[in-house]
Amino acid sequence: MPFTKIQTEKLSQSVVRQIELLILRGILRPGERLPSERELSDRLGVSRPSLRDAVAELQDRGLLVSRAGAGIYVADVLGSAFSEALVQLFATHDEAVFDYLAFRRDMEGLAAERAARLGSDTDLKVVDVIFRKMEAAHVKRDPTDEASLDAAFHLSIIEASHNVVMLHMMRSMYDLLRQGVFYNRQMMFKNRVTRDMLLNQHRAINEGLQARDPAAARSAVEAHLTYVEQSLSDQIKADRNEAVARQRFEHEQSR
Repeated sequence: MPFTKIQTEKLSQSVVRQIELLILRGILRPGERLPSERELSDRLGVSRPSLRDAVAELQDRGLLVSRAGAGIYVADVLGSAFSEALVQLFATHDEAVFDYLAFRRDMEGLAAERAARLGSDTDLKVVDVIFRKMEAAHVKRDPTDEASLDAAFHLSIIEASHNVVMLHMMRSMYDLLRQGVFYNRQMMFKNRVTRDMLLNQHRAINEGLQARDPAAARSAVEAHLTYVEQSLSDQIKADRNEAVARQRFEHEQSR
């Protein structure tokens, strides 16, 4: 008969599964510090030896790392998504920039559509809270804050779509964006007209999500990223034209 005895799971394995799921679902993020051993064992309701066994297993599997004198952290599980050689290729060819934006347009459009259908009320509250912070940063005219909140806004939509593969893949893509691999995002928030346009586009995305209108949310995301793509194209052309103009100017001065 195809039956086996029921075995009680070790407490440490229950801890492993809980921490695994928190990392998988993007709740615990790369580089995030776990609570102290005492606090974590109290929260989980397990003994310290059971917790240590769980942490040791997760460390062996590369999901947690120990830093001497600093505690236990979620490993940088995104660090190996792209090789350094590929990152350098991305950074030195305009083709990669526009392919990146096209990829984002497709993936984030789908994420917004899913978030409008599948996101919980709390998911959508998170998106709305971040958008309100974007409005406040816009008034302060702080391009650094605006660029940071822009990334947080888009990632909150991906989180609300509840697809863990998409979440980790897009977090990896945004990590490169924050590093300025593709383009300088802060520059877009220094131009007043562009800043106003971007805020209005994010407002349209938020409104589509809050109305739980999948088509409107997806359309707003696609329109936003099309605008970003065109703005970057215009900036690249303007920079090239300026370089030629400077050559002409220097030549004219030397005659």
